[in-house]
Amino acid sequence: MGRPKMILPVTGMHCVNCAQGVERALSAVEGVTEASVNFAAEEVSVACDDGVTAGALVAAIENAGFQTPTARVELSLSGMSCVNCAANIERTLNGSVGGVVTAAVNFATETAQVSYLPDVTDPAAMVSAIEGAGFSASVVEEELGDTGSAAEAAYHADQKKKFLVGLTLSLPLFLMSMGRDFSLLGGWSHAVWVNWFFFLLATPVQFYTGMDYYKGGWASLKNGSANMDVLVALGSSVAYVYSIAVLLVPAAGDHVYFETSALIITLIKLGKMLEAQTKKRTGGAIRNLMALRPDTAILVENGVETEVPLTQVKAGDTLAVKPGASIAVDGTVVSGVSTVDESMLTGEYLPVDKGEGDAVTGGTLNIDGAFYMTAVKVGRDTALSRIIALVKEAQGSKAPMQQLADKVAAVFVPAVILIALITFGVWFFLTGDFSASMIRMVAVLVIACPCALGLATPTAVMAGTGKGAEKGILFKNSEALEKCSKLDSVVLDKTGTLTEGKPRVAHVVPMNGETESRLVRLAAAVEEGSEHPVGRAVVAFAKNVGNITSQATEFRSHGGKGVEGVVEGDRIRVGKPLWLKSLGIDFEHGNEVLESLEAGGNTTVAVESGGKILGFVAVTDTLKPDSEKAVATLHKMGLSVTMLTGDNAASAKVMASAAGIDRVVADVLPHEKNETVAALQAEGKTIAMVGDGINDAPALASADVGIAIGTGTDVAMETADVVLASGSLAGVPQAIGIGRATMRTIRQNLFWAFFYNIALIPVAAGVYHGFSGLPMMLRELHPIAAAAAMSFSSITVVSNSLRLYKKR
Repeated sequence: MGRPKMILPVTGMHCVNCAQGVERALSAVEGVTEASVNFAAEEVSVACDDGVTAGALVAAIENAGFQTPTARVELSLSGMSCVNCAANIERTLNGSVGGVVTAAVNFATETAQVSYLPDVTDPAAMVSAIEGAGFSASVVEEELGDTGSAAEAAYHADQKKKFLVGLTLSLPLFLMSMGRDFSLLGGWSHAVWVNWFFFLLATPVQFYTGMDYYKGGWASLKNGSANMDVLVALGSSVAYVYSIAVLLVPAAGDHVYFETSALIITLIKLGKMLEAQTKKRTGGAIRNLMALRPDTAILVENGVETEVPLTQVKAGDTLAVKPGASIAVDGTVVSGVSTVDESMLTGEYLPVDKGEGDAVTGGTLNIDGAFYMTAVKVGRDTALSRIIALVKEAQGSKAPMQQLADKVAAVFVPAVILIALITFGVWFFLTGDFSASMIRMVAVLVIACPCALGLATPTAVMAGTGKGAEKGILFKNSEALEKCSKLDSVVLDKTGTLTEGKPRVAHVVPMNGETESRLVRLAAAVEEGSEHPVGRAVVAFAKNVGNITSQATEFRSHGGKGVEGVVEGDRIRVGKPLWLKSLGIDFEHGNEVLESLEAGGNTTVAVESGGKILGFVAVTDTLKPDSEKAVATLHKMGLSVTMLTGDNAASAKVMASAAGIDRVVADVLPHEKNETVAALQAEGKTIAMVGDGINDAPALASADVGIAIGTGTDVAMETADVVLASGSLAGVPQAIGIGRATMRTIRQNLFWAFFYNIALIPVAAGVYHGFSGLPMMLRELHPIAAAAAMSFSSITVVSNSLRLYKKR
């Protein structure tokens, strides 16, 4: 398994071209194999070699003109004897702890100041690395809170202040300018000093409110591309500079456009603020999950309870959990009873009873009892942390459909600038009116919006994966979302997927003079070395009746067929009847019994020794309560459903019939499951394989979409594309439904993003000027109206994505 991807927050991006600039800057860092920016989430996911440090990545981002918020922590150190020890700790932190941006050790004060990425590492990992280097460390002071949120709050506060300055100055400027144009203010408004007053009002808007666009545009050009900031800066600057020319050289014209430049900047600033607020809601799933993590835990040492920061909890600690408190970490109940709300993990809202020996998960809510638990997994190893990381990675990945938008965005701004220049040239050639031609050029520059193209896919992916997380459905990447939308067939494993996965012995039928007691004892002795669910059921049955007194030697497993070993001096084989028949064992007197057991839907194993059948043990499993409904829903969605099992055909058909499945592939060995999936794909089907993610791993990997049935602790299953944390089969149609809805939303978003630009750029360019039957707003689009429309396009796209949260 390779190094996990680093996910870094990035601030200062204004459009998809900015995102591409960040990707190019990071891709140029030696050792980086992939960089994928989620413009909507303002994050970048980086795959890189072990030698690449977080500091190098942050430096590349900052050199490209953007910022990465970091957290800081002060560590107290001990065990240093010289300055070389301090240097050793610095090297350890900077080189061995992924996520550390800078680390500075002060030998005199025995402290370390560390700047780090909180989404990549934490102080506990730093302390562990320092201890591994032969020193001791503890946390003195940590910058609390979500640094990404803190940076975001500071950024939005700054943007709000700039907008208010723009609004305060632009509003009177606009009213006075319009009043003068419509002769509402009298002759005094045409005095020269009024134009200078307009200049005084417009200049702070241009260079304070609008400075972000100049900085962003310059950084973009330095990185070899052109982003939205270039268009805004060009459009507003043309109007502003022309107006100054009129002030200084009256022969240049008789009308100033300070109100145009100022309102362009102010309206676009307003639009970006509204867009950011709307966009923020698409990432609500991550924030909701992060909010489930408590800041503290109650540590129990020598019978004394002490509230400590969560970062100080270690595996093996004993914790007290009070009624109404969130469980701090993953662990096991050691005393006490309670009920726990695990809906954040499974999407199921019925509380679960917990008692001694039961597992509990960090972030779930203890409802009405108090208990003590032992911490088993802490920090980034907890199920909640792994779910958050999985959802973040999915939201940061690019759906294949995004490639179209990226290709368009790469040439979008240069193309718009060219269209704007052509617009000016054509109209100046036709009319000779510099002022009117300039206004049309400015309108083209500000109406064009690559932002909507950049937001179309990632906001929908964020909403879709967020909706899935709410339901306990974890998509590993956006490609899985897209593939789910294209499925036409679902293959279901039986045991643990359709059924409860808890088989029990239903019948024991001895033969050839064997007793039931000895038959169970022999079978259990051999099966005790097996991990197969049927084998575990036989052993559990024997233990319940106190019938395990023998042990098998020379144990051997035959890969999905059966097991054998020597018990009480005899070689005993226990396994599938077909396997034993293939070995030449005579079933002449047992076939009728076998057929009767299998017709009842039982999974039946035969016990053989010395070439004769000693008897049969029939094991049964029950359908999960929601399996039949889930299968019916899949059929309603137009999907074919196949059950894949290693069981015999007779019992498999009984179970399939109960679940409403009409196609069964039985007697399949574990290594043959992926061959069955491949055969279905060869028929032209797009397949989802649903299994437990362990025995079904090859089939999960070879299917178009692998869906693993699991619990919260199974979210790291590598082979599956989708993990159903609840273990409920109902999650399968829900996952497919979310995939379909998300792709439908992306297509709608891309339509609107292209529609705005394709439809409104010609309007801004004056293409419809000569069509007298059209409304004036389509014949003459003023740059101020163009700026408002430009902002509205992005808000429309993001708002459409948010509708996914409301879909059932």
